Amino acid sequence: MSGIGVQTGRMTDETRPLSGRTAVVAGATRGAGRAIARELGAAGAFVWCTGRSSTDAPSDYGRPETIEGTLELVRAEGGDGEAVVCDHLVADDVAELAERIGARSEHLDILVGDIGGEAYVSWGEPFWRADAVRGMRLVETGLISHLRTARALLPLLTARPGGLHVEITDGTSEYNATHYRESVWLDVTKTAISRLAFGLSHDLAGAEATAVALTPGWLRSEMMLEGFSTTEETWLSDALDPDRSEPPADFAVSETPHMLGRGIAALAADPDRHRFTGRTLSSFDLATTYGLTDLDGSRPDAWGFLKAKDADPDADPLAFR
Repeated sequence: MSGIGVQTGRMTDETRPLSGRTAVVAGATRGAGRAIARELGAAGAFVWCTGRSSTDAPSDYGRPETIEGTLELVRAEGGDGEAVVCDHLVADDVAELAERIGARSEHLDILVGDIGGEAYVSWGEPFWRADAVRGMRLVETGLISHLRTARALLPLLTARPGGLHVEITDGTSEYNATHYRESVWLDVTKTAISRLAFGLSHDLAGAEATAVALTPGWLRSEMMLEGFSTTEETWLSDALDPDRSEPPADFAVSETPHMLGRGIAALAADPDRHRFTGRTLSSFDLATTYGLTDLDGSRPDAWGFLKAKDADPDADPLAFR
């Protein structure tokens, strides 16, 4: 375990290991991205929060969360940053973002790519019957936007040694190597994100920068909770209620987005983080390495649970939190 002084709760002014550092969280409107921005801000970083949903206009997701709302949360918890409405598929938007960051700090310390496309997944249909427009939209938002963002912002990340590039994916390398993600569009997109981090780890080596892919476990995001008609206060009792079909009992191993966010803040503060470059790690891996927990004090291991369930369909999700 690294002795970098990262705590399991909110950090005080005396324990902000990322003070003076600049971070970008691309896709910070909701879910993991919002929590990552909040945790990086709580650790002292100046956080550029980017996304398409704003108070002026929502994205095609039609969700109530906004990028300005994320910045409000960052600042309410003692952090600071800027909210930028940015479509990371639009070259001019990303170029303008890079210019704004460069004008303020001339470099970037932490880049997190968390732009997703889960709303575009067509479940239960073979590739040749699935909606191709939605499928390509998933690939564009979930992969192409990451490539475009990295291409535009890596010059700032490599302006001085020690930069950290994090790509958010879904699934460990071990799990994804042997499990189909039920949609070709999703499977290709998420596995490609891990390869993006692997490839960039080679290209960034000369700049003494680190590139990793990180996956949460079963994430209790706003969309997931609403999809299961549950809340952050009732999700566990609902999952274990035999009279409910949703959320499923396996949801008992789920985690808040903050477990991943705390892990990223700890990774960014670790002077020896380069030992992980090129790898795909889970939120549980980071929590174990840095002695962190989720907000409720637990340390869920969703991917460990799924591995156990492959061997024993009756595996207990509560044994993995």
